[in-house]
Amino acid sequence: MSVLGVDCITYGVEDLGRCRKFFLDWGLRLVRETDRALDFETLNGCEVLVRPAEDPTLPRAMEAGPTLRHVVWGVERASDLDSLREQVGEAGEWDQGAATLNTVDPNGLTVGFRVTRKRDIEARGVPMNAWGLPGREVNQRGKLYDHAEPVEVGHVVFFTDRLAELERFYVDKLGFCVSDRYPGSAVFLRCSADGGHHDMFLLQPAVPKRGLHHVAFAVRDIHEVFGGGLHISQCGWETELGPGRHPISSAYFWYVKNPAGALVEYYTDEDHLDAQWEPRDFKASPELFAEWAVIGGIDGHTRRAKAVPK
Repeated sequence: MSVLGVDCITYGVEDLGRCRKFFLDWGLRLVRETDRALDFETLNGCEVLVRPAEDPTLPRAMEAGPTLRHVVWGVERASDLDSLREQVGEAGEWDQGAATLNTVDPNGLTVGFRVTRKRDIEARGVPMNAWGLPGREVNQRGKLYDHAEPVEVGHVVFFTDRLAELERFYVDKLGFCVSDRYPGSAVFLRCSADGGHHDMFLLQPAVPKRGLHHVAFAVRDIHEVFGGGLHISQCGWETELGPGRHPISSAYFWYVKNPAGALVEYYTDEDHLDAQWEPRDFKASPELFAEWAVIGGIDGHTRRAKAVPK
C-alpha cells in the first residue's frame, strides 16, 4: 500500500468572496467557480476546494468557524484502495461519485483516499551556491519571484485532545511513519518511509482542543518563500510569523493568517527521510520550533521587518 501525500483539501468558510481573493493572491489557480463553490489547484493539480460553511454536502466540522472539513490523501493505484478498505473496515464509506474511500479519524476529521489526480510536472528550484558545492552554473544568477505559485499541499497540522489514539489510527491503520516526537505533546508523521520529513503534524497543547493549526504549501526554493511572502504582504494579508527556519525539519517557512481558517504556510527545503531514519524525541521549546523567525513578517512595501509592539 502506498499513500503518496495530500491530494485534495476542502474548506468550509464564512466569506467566499474574501477567500477567493486570498487564494488567488496566495498563488493558486482558480479552475472552477459558481456562486456557491470555488475550486483551486496548485501547480501539480493538488485541489483546494472552498465551500460555504453551511453547505449541507460538507462533512461535519471539528471546530467552530472556518476550517478544514475534508482531507483526501492520494494513493498510487486502485489496489491500494482495496487494502485501505480492509484496514479501515466498517468505519469506511465508499463515495462512488468521487471514487473516494472516506472515514472519520479520532479527531473528528473526515479523511478520504483516492487514486491520485496530481500531475507530474517540471517545477525546479534554483540551485544554491553553497561554499565548496556551487549548485548554479557559472554566470547564472539566482531567481527573484514577484509572487509564489505553490507546487502542492505539502502537509497539514492539527490540534488534538487525543494524541496517542490519533497516532495509532494513522500509523497502525493507515501505515504512516513516525518521523519525530515531542513525547506526550506532538508527533510528526509521514505517509511512507521514503519521503519528506512530515505530511502531518499532530499537536496536543497544554489546554487540549481539536482543530486546524495550518495547511502548508510547498514552493520551489527559498527565494519563492521570500517572494511569495512579500507579495502576500503587499496584497494586505497579515503575516503571523516568518520568514524563519525550523530546526527539526530544516525547512524555511512563512506563515500567514487565512480567512478560510487558521494559518497557511509557504515552505521549502525540508529534510527527506527513508526507512533507515530513527525517530527522535525532543522537549518543546521556542528555539526548536524556529531557529530564527521574524514576528509579524516583512512589510511588502518597505522590505523591512514590521515593528514589534512594545
